[in-house]
Amino acid sequence: MTETQSESPETAETVEKTEKKRDWHKIVKSEAKFFSGLLLFLLVFYTTIFGHFKIPSESMQPTLEVGDHLYVSKFAYGYSKHSIPLNLHKLPFLGDGKFFSKVPNRGDVAVFRNPRSELVMIKRVIGLPGDEISVRKGQFYLNGELIKRDLQDTFLYREHLGRVVKVRAYKEQWPGEKDPHIIYEQTDQGPLDNVGPFIVPEGTVFFMGDNRDNSIDSRATSGPGLVPLEYLIGRADLMMFSFKRCDKEEGLYCPPIRFMKPL
Repeated sequence: MTETQSESPETAETVEKTEKKRDWHKIVKSEAKFFSGLLLFLLVFYTTIFGHFKIPSESMQPTLEVGDHLYVSKFAYGYSKHSIPLNLHKLPFLGDGKFFSKVPNRGDVAVFRNPRSELVMIKRVIGLPGDEISVRKGQFYLNGELIKRDLQDTFLYREHLGRVVKVRAYKEQWPGEKDPHIIYEQTDQGPLDNVGPFIVPEGTVFFMGDNRDNSIDSRATSGPGLVPLEYLIGRADLMMFSFKRCDKEEGLYCPPIRFMKPL
């Protein structure tokens, strides 16, 4: 009768280590597959459906304050390479042009890429293809017609960088805009208060900030100019949340905390 020799302790230990190594490789492979799928889903989602942006400047006050977090509809104006997040628009194989391109409505608050600096900006669309825009003594004219503004209030507030300024708040509504919006004016004699006329060519739009004397927009030679439609990223539909960015000071206006505010 032949005796069967039992496995040595060294061999058993080696088998156990091999099995653990295989299990670890399976776990790594499974996790890598999961996170690769998740990243791909998020990339597609943030390219085609939803965008999240945080406001860095005061150019759209009082509609948007510094620190506001926005929901941006990516499908509102169609898709181009500028719809892709994380600066992936710079990939060399991506071409120009736009799929399912749509012209914005006048009055839309839109996110776009500055065609000159490539910075992502947010402004209000006030000029559509074929429009003539001019500014005379701080008053805006669309195709020769004055855009009326109604004074609402005059107050002081502290800017994000600390300077106290005095502004006049006006209610304003452009043709085709569903609801009026509020703008700020410090003066009607600023460097951008007597410019134009600008003729908006086909395939472009004219942008302007609601904080008229604190906005580098399509009026300014250093601004984005007349922005081609392919540079539009999306329409800002909802201000999701915002926190106070200033301390209450006597005699100074401080914006309240806001949450889920439609734009």
